[in-house]
Amino acid sequence: MKNIIKKTGIVIMAASLAVSGFLVSPKAAQAAEAPNVNANAAIAIEESTGKILYSKDADKLMGIASMTKMMDEYLLLEAIDKGQLKWDDKVTISEYAYKVSQDTSLSNVPLRLGEEYSVQELYEAMAIYSANGAAIAISEKIAGSEKEFVDLMNKKAEELKLGDHQFVNSTGLNNEDLKGGQQVGGPTDENKMTARGMAKLAKHLIDDYPDVLKTASTTKKEFRKGTSDQIDMSNWNWLLPGLIYGRKGVDGLKTGTTDYAGMCLTATAVQDGMRVVTVVLHANGGGKGEHTSARFDETNKMLDYAFNNFKVKEVQKAGSKVKKPASIAVDKGKEDTVGLVTKDAVKLVVPKNDNAPKLNTNVKLEEKTIEAPVKKGTEVGKMEVSLKDGDKLGYIDGKQTETIDVLTASDVEKANWFMLSTQAVGSFFKGIGNYVSDGVKGWFN
Repeated sequence: MKNIIKKTGIVIMAASLAVSGFLVSPKAAQAAEAPNVNANAAIAIEESTGKILYSKDADKLMGIASMTKMMDEYLLLEAIDKGQLKWDDKVTISEYAYKVSQDTSLSNVPLRLGEEYSVQELYEAMAIYSANGAAIAISEKIAGSEKEFVDLMNKKAEELKLGDHQFVNSTGLNNEDLKGGQQVGGPTDENKMTARGMAKLAKHLIDDYPDVLKTASTTKKEFRKGTSDQIDMSNWNWLLPGLIYGRKGVDGLKTGTTDYAGMCLTATAVQDGMRVVTVVLHANGGGKGEHTSARFDETNKMLDYAFNNFKVKEVQKAGSKVKKPASIAVDKGKEDTVGLVTKDAVKLVVPKNDNAPKLNTNVKLEEKTIEAPVKKGTEVGKMEVSLKDGDKLGYIDGKQTETIDVLTASDVEKANWFMLSTQAVGSFFKGIGNYVSDGVKGWFN
């Protein structure tokens, strides 16, 4: 009897554990909760698709400090790309750039008044060491004056659709720190942008001028090596491998710190083939202007969240057959319809443990009918693709779904005169049939 009771107890316990396992497992399968980022605004995106992975007050206009220099870099690299400047071109240092460069309380390399420096060495000083005098000198070389350069900055922000922004100088400093050289805005004005705008700028910078990462990832370099002006430059992005908070895979982009903006960082890292861009505006921790770990800690939270929970997956191949609708009607063709296919492959950010994600697709055709002759590969509409039960964060450009072109799958020749005549007769009698049918129905109605 005791053995029976004992065996019964074991069975009951096993059943209880099995049931509890069924109850717990769905919870365990759920995606991890988004991190609590201790900053006034923040965002994380997957770089290739622009999919937003995390967002906190990302459309709030805030100070960006020296992250401003990412716009300087874009305009400089664009000028180089267009042949308007060369890396070995010489830049003569103005009194304005000289005065700012002599303030050792700011990020600077000392520049000599009236001396010539190459575009290359000023660019490296600006990108690696956030040298403010160098940024001013570059702005003057590109546009003639910082005022004209600020106009270019604002125009480029509009062109790249960066959203709300305010540029008043090329450095990101508060105007009152410009040694009387202020040319745009009020005496205490400062550059502003949203976290979303900064992430957009970072994506454009990486996509359009990927070599920027070679400089942005440089941890240390000597400025004017071998001269009396030599200064050791150490990158302020302490997340770069080999620096204080070094993290594998980090290769950019730019820090920023002022009393108004607080501690800021636009970072980017690659892991398992996926690149993530993060932005932290006014990380909370430390005193005014202090270089503490706060911006790096908060950035790490977003990078951990992104890499631990997401991956990029090709969910549909280029040239895949469209299922709904599977075809489009053809007028005056040898065939009445032509099949539809997708132009490009579709890549989505999906949960890391999901190898067979379920999709929502929505095809929007430009017209219900296309007229023969039809060429294979003719664009006839768009397909929106998204994950079923996906988040509502959308993409950095504001769209909610990935969108691809829908094309005709084959050629359709125009019907000859005999076929067209036959079709016309058929349509005529079909029309009469419909007319008679409608008339008969009308008698009984």
